[in-house]
Amino acid sequence: MTIKSDRWIRRMAEEKGMIEPFEAGQVRMREDGHRMISYGTSSYGYDVRCADEFKIFTNINSTIVDPKDFDARNFVDFRGDVCIIPPNSFALARTVEYFRIPRDTLVVCLGKSTYARCGIIVNVTPLEPEWEGHVTLEFSNTTPLPARIYANEGVAQMLFFQSAPDDVCETSYGDRGGKYQGQRGVTLPRT
Repeated sequence: MTIKSDRWIRRMAEEKGMIEPFEAGQVRMREDGHRMISYGTSSYGYDVRCADEFKIFTNINSTIVDPKDFDARNFVDFRGDVCIIPPNSFALARTVEYFRIPRDTLVVCLGKSTYARCGIIVNVTPLEPEWEGHVTLEFSNTTPLPARIYANEGVAQMLFFQSAPDDVCETSYGDRGGKYQGQRGVTLPRT
């Protein structure tokens, strides 16, 4: 597998609709001239933005977190330009971008250093071959202080790995009919 460059990412987004909406360069300034956490195409990746929809973990309902029987009451829904994650807590969000992953490609996501240096961990599971949808973002605030997440700014970088032409997977996520295929919005655990 080889990591793919900015040229490949631009071509796949523009010709194949791999990323929508797509930014061919790096955006570092808002339209009003204020700095922002960058998003868009980088040398060997694509920096995604966080949408303004959040689900923040809460313990007010005294439920149990169970991945096989998830209770939506574990979250409080929030919509806005800035989400405050309580100390030592967690929130779900989604990317602004919708992805369509090619059959010969696997995508790995890493958090941006701006958030990592503040104790905010961004976790995303790999985007498998032929998966498509909005990416669900998991934010962990590892600090003893409240933490801000900014909507419509960069939060994580996607790295694209392409297999050799003679080594394309036999069964893709699309072939398996994966349970998160085509997800839109912030998607909770499914069994």
